[in-house]
Amino acid sequence: MTEPKEIDWLACELIEQIPGKVSGRPIVRGTRILPDAVVNGYDSGATVEEILEDYPGLTIAKILRLIEFAHSMRGQPVS
Repeated sequence: MTEPKEIDWLACELIEQIPGKVSGRPIVRGTRILPDAVVNGYDSGATVEEILEDYPGLTIAKILRLIEFAHSMRGQPVS
């Protein structure tokens, strides 16, 4: 099985990168939330509602957009 493609999170309109904030890693704009954590939770079986409970600073629309973006970058179908 091949490794998933690396995601260029900065190509997503919801993402920003600020030197010194969360070690300069890509984060959801206006938060300290790592987009990989959101998508990995979903890919591991968490529902969008469960992710929203874990990250109340997000909206369902933002969560869905992060999942859609990551899956499109990896060439995976969005379920």
